[in-house]
Amino acid sequence: MAKFYYGGQAVVEGVMMRGRRSAAVAVRQPTGGILLHEEQLPKRVYGAKVATWPFVRGVLLLWDMLILGTRMMLFASSVAMPLDEPDATGRTDNTGSGPAERASLPTAAPGTVAETSGTVNKADARLVLTLVFSLAFAVGLFFLLPLGAVGLVHRWLPNDWSALVLEGVVRLALLIGYLALIGRLHEIQRVFAYHGAEHKAINAMEAGHPLDVAHVRSASRVHIRCGTGFLLIVMVVSILVFALLGNPPIVWRILSRVLLVPVIAAISYELLRLGAAYYRFRIVRWLMTPSLALQGLTTREPDDSQIECAIVSLERVLRTDGVETLQPVA
Repeated sequence: MAKFYYGGQAVVEGVMMRGRRSAAVAVRQPTGGILLHEEQLPKRVYGAKVATWPFVRGVLLLWDMLILGTRMMLFASSVAMPLDEPDATGRTDNTGSGPAERASLPTAAPGTVAETSGTVNKADARLVLTLVFSLAFAVGLFFLLPLGAVGLVHRWLPNDWSALVLEGVVRLALLIGYLALIGRLHEIQRVFAYHGAEHKAINAMEAGHPLDVAHVRSASRVHIRCGTGFLLIVMVVSILVFALLGNPPIVWRILSRVLLVPVIAAISYELLRLGAAYYRFRIVRWLMTPSLALQGLTTREPDDSQIECAIVSLERVLRTDGVETLQPVA
């Protein structure tokens, strides 16, 4: 069986982990307990042979993770919301889609874990709107805005290659500036701390350490397969891909910045996998250094309660996959 890379993402007051067969998210409820939600992954995406093809697998996985991650983020934000605070629609119920669903969720007492399953936010209007807005915002900010900015000064640049490089530099500067700016928000800082907890749990598991708070806390909060590093690779690959197009008319340049995003993402995903597979070589570690350094903007040191969420969600997908882990010594 091919090597499987476990991973996940931070959500509001929790951590989502993805295994071979399922995804699980552990969210800290206002009561102090943890609500653990698990759902099976679609076999048409993760079980199909085409999902193992290089370049194709990256697009399929990233698209599904975008949908899955958005659904889990919406679910987590509803679970973590205090019962006496209204949501965006003015309701004070705790579902993520309506009073009936929110009322049906179990409540975990402090120090305990409650569980729920099924599929959350499926065909939810909020999910569609969030996905459309997120994709439009990302493409507009990181692909179209740099193109427009460079277009304003293109006449003063020596050649088309310098314009492409400048466009890539603007794109990278926007990414770093955006991450640094949102990282100043208190709510995002907590999400970034859960991001650190996710990395620590994965690092501890891959090192063969027991999944307890002490061992996970001592693990690194930097991980070679982090999505932040993936974004940096996307910035670099985009320069090379757009360079192959030369300098077509402006309409084609705009269309290329939109239509070639999946191609750039597929190439970047394969490069990220290669970096993880061959990280033991010094040249690869050197090449991946900027990717790891950028994680300083998107991770924070988690506290023990945040680490517990990462452990709960990771242990659940490992158990579903039948993977045994070392047990803490009593």
